[in-house]
Amino acid sequence: MSQKVQTDMSRMDSADRKRLPGQDMAINISNVTKTFIQWQRDNTGKGLLRNLIKPEKRVITALDDVSFEIRTGEFVAYAGPNGAGKSTTIKLLSGMLLPTSGEMTVLSMSPQKQRRAIMRHLGVLFGNRTELWWDHPVIQSFEWKKVVWDIPDEMYKKNLTKVTELLDIGDLLNTFARELSLGQRMRADVAMMLLHSPKLILLDEPTLGLDVEAKRQMIRFLKQINEQEGTTIVVTSHDMDDLEEMARRILLISKGKIAFDGGFTELRDELECTKRAVVKFNNGTQQVIDYQNTNKLLENLSKMEGIIDVIFTQTSLEEGLANLFVKWKAQ
Repeated sequence: MSQKVQTDMSRMDSADRKRLPGQDMAINISNVTKTFIQWQRDNTGKGLLRNLIKPEKRVITALDDVSFEIRTGEFVAYAGPNGAGKSTTIKLLSGMLLPTSGEMTVLSMSPQKQRRAIMRHLGVLFGNRTELWWDHPVIQSFEWKKVVWDIPDEMYKKNLTKVTELLDIGDLLNTFARELSLGQRMRADVAMMLLHSPKLILLDEPTLGLDVEAKRQMIRFLKQINEQEGTTIVVTSHDMDDLEEMARRILLISKGKIAFDGGFTELRDELECTKRAVVKFNNGTQQVIDYQNTNKLLENLSKMEGIIDVIFTQTSLEEGLANLFVKWKAQ
């Protein structure tokens, strides 16, 4: 699939209007490559001796000459199959890893050289991890962060009130973290992440394992802080329905390379998702019509007699991408 970059200025919203002069670019990644070394092990007799004399290693390329930009106030989905390089990108942006080559800036700062300064304005959340103290009430973890991060009293109180209300965690503040359900813990983790008013947040699988209601609540909240606060958000997930509901732009990565960059409508066109109309007639018969052009379909329908119902369906984005990922894996 060819790389496709789209910028739609007509969709400028409140988040776009809150951009500050000189701070228009939240993330800039230029020709970044990240490789890892895997030492090969052989536990057979000859293999053990060979490992001692001449150990073998394999170079794994997690990111391969990746470049993209994310503007302040954007809500961007970052998707791809397992092992494509999503989590590696998040770790590079947050300074947990260093690139093998290439340049990157986060909020106009270098993650390699200015990690501590970046973290003052960055929030990071991995869906399968928590920073809450397991054997303490949630509020104690919040107060610990206030002290360690040196969050001003006024900012802390304001943000605590806001996240408590919007994430509905008032009843959870005095509950031990170990007693929280997965959905409750995720809400508490998101609340803790936002206590220092980050300008950019990176979310790795934030809806992983959540039930339907907890997922809806999480998505509503993330959209709200993006639209009302202008917070830049980058989110990874395997659930394409969640990503499409949250984000306005999607970056697809495969085998360490950016394969697509654009809107969800353009992605559907790129995937050639099948559109289908099931036409039911008053004589009890029905006709299935595959189509691409809606106007042409409506024209054809207008010429038919005895129509009592038309049901429109389309190949889901999830299904289209699943098929695509299988093709990528085979290549």
